[in-house]
This record gives sequence, C-alpha cells and structure tokens, in this order.
Amino acid sequence: MDWAALEAELGTALPSDFRALAEAYPVLVIDDFLMVSVPTPGAEALWASASREDEILQDLHEMGDTEDYVPFPQPGGLISWAASYSGDTFYWRTSPRDPDAWPVVVRGDNGDWSEFPVGAVEFLAGVYRRTIDVGGMPGDFPSDDPKVLGLSDRID
Repeated sequence: MDWAALEAELGTALPSDFRALAEAYPVLVIDDFLMVSVPTPGAEALWASASREDEILQDLHEMGDTEDYVPFPQPGGLISWAASYSGDTFYWRTSPRDPDAWPVVVRGDNGDWSEFPVGAVEFLAGVYRRTIDVGGMPGDFPSDDPKVLGLSDRID
C-alpha cells in the first residue's frame, strides 16, 4: 500500500491502527454484515477520492441530517471507513489533529448518530466482543459464532 500517495491525495494522514489493519486484512467482512473499506494497492487515489467526495454524507449534511457533523475536508469532517449491509456507516471525526486520537462516529440505518472515543480497531474489537453497544444495530450482531472473512477466504 502506498500510504504516502493515499494520504497526499486525501489531504490528511490516517490512523495508524487502521493502516495496520488494512495491511493485515486487505479484505475484511465481519459476520457477513460489517465491511471495512480497505484501500486497494494501486488504487489509493480512488479510495482517497471516494472519501473526499462522499455524496451521501454531503447530501445528509445539506438536508441538515448530520447533527453537528460535517463532511471531510471541512475541519473536523467525517471520513467513512466501514459500512454495514443494512445501511450503518462508520466514520472517523477528523478532530483532534492527531489521527490516532480520532473518535469513531456511527450513523445508524435508523438515522441515529453515535460517537465513541476509540479508534477503528478498538471499536471493531469492542463490537465483536459486545463491550461496545451501537444503538440501532441488529441485536444478533455479532452472532454467537461470528465469522470474519479475510483475504485468504474464498468469495463465490
């Protein structure tokens, strides 16, 4: 992964835990429900462009449906890094200045917004272990026997 090119195109550094996660899991789907948006080597500019031009978030903001959150690249703006198959979206709030201190913000498919003072990996681990409760997400996620799909797993 050319992180320097991706971050230059995006206009900001990304959290180190996410970079490590993306290096370890170029594909990451949890319990056939939550998919982490991992950049693809060679397509870093495409990932950065999609993050900068999040049309759904921009539309929500223009309709006044983002509470006090704003789209990136506005100061403190949101950058999407994961989504669920039911319409939940997972963001970083790009404030404070240090990406490793960015909190996770979730917009549930029901339109509720929640903020968690942890990074992406700690958030995913907490959801997986059920120590972090995200309102509005299905009560059966993760399942009692959650599956994690990674790069070495077949997708048919």
